[in-house]
Amino acid sequence: MTLADRLAAALAAGRRAAPDLLTGDLSALELEGAPPATEAAVLVAITDRAEPGVILTRRTETLRAHAGQVAFPGGRIDPEDADAVAAALREAREEIGLPSDAVTIVGAVSPYRTGTGYRVTPVIGVVPPDLPLTPAEAEVAAVFEAPLAYVLDPANHARETAVWKGSERHYTRIDWQGETIWGATAAMIVNLSRQLAW
Repeated sequence: MTLADRLAAALAAGRRAAPDLLTGDLSALELEGAPPATEAAVLVAITDRAEPGVILTRRTETLRAHAGQVAFPGGRIDPEDADAVAAALREAREEIGLPSDAVTIVGAVSPYRTGTGYRVTPVIGVVPPDLPLTPAEAEVAAVFEAPLAYVLDPANHARETAVWKGSERHYTRIDWQGETIWGATAAMIVNLSRQLAW
């Protein structure tokens, strides 16, 4: 059984379990007055190894939004994109030089609504290990791979609290080898850990 087949089976089993998912950064009350979300997609690129990893990026410090944060490659769905899968593949190609034809798509999972107005659909794909990836200098400071089992393990999901826009917020932080994954990316990883019977 290929890794893509294993992931597809794990996703199907996780969905049958009807997991309790994080839906977004905003409360139901805040969502009532919020403008419609901008549709976006990210690629959860999982490396085909005996111990699979997940490819993540650290954004440059010069970006206007989310500077220095760890993220999946991705961005808004453009009019020319057929769907979330096409957008995720395009963004991964633009941001880290990941060839679209090297990705075996497993499927999309439940969207996550960010506090910055995006409704992000994570798209799971399997990629060969050790591909030569080239970060887009203007957007991506670094590309790294974290073990899938580690990031999905709830024992590594630290719950944190902070004040944002005058309200107390709770979020997840995942630390791995000097990298801090938090915010929407960590929330999507938490959801993956609940949707994948891995």
